Amino acid sequence: MGQVRRAAGKSRMPVAYDVDLAAWAIEQAANLRTGPWSQLDLVNLIDEVEALAPTERNALTSALRVILLDILKWDHQPTRRSRSWCTSIRIQRMAALERLEDSPSLSGYLPEAMDRAYRKARVEAAGETGLDEDRFP
Repeated sequence: MGQVRRAAGKSRMPVAYDVDLAAWAIEQAANLRTGPWSQLDLVNLIDEVEALAPTERNALTSALRVILLDILKWDHQPTRRSRSWCTSIRIQRMAALERLEDSPSLSGYLPEAMDRAYRKARVEAAGETGLDEDRFP
């Protein structure tokens, strides 16, 4: 990935957090690396760092939801089984495992993530299969 670079000798106005989040993040990372601490947007940096944990938890829950959805469809519609369901399950299992490897503290959140993911997968499976929600355990 490329980095935003400033031309030598040229200063530019800081990027506003609410104008361009991606450019702001790159600029803040550059400020952290090079040390112009006075140019750090601490209020928004703190908010973004705090938002990382829920983002990681949501990504794990999302991967688990897709796995459970495909398993529910697999179990309740055997005549409609497809290779894409198998592929989806494998890919999302890898995604979930990668999240857990990258953030081992998420393993403590796993039971809650499974509960949340299953509730959503059950509703989604009912909608996709046309079966009553009660058919899914």
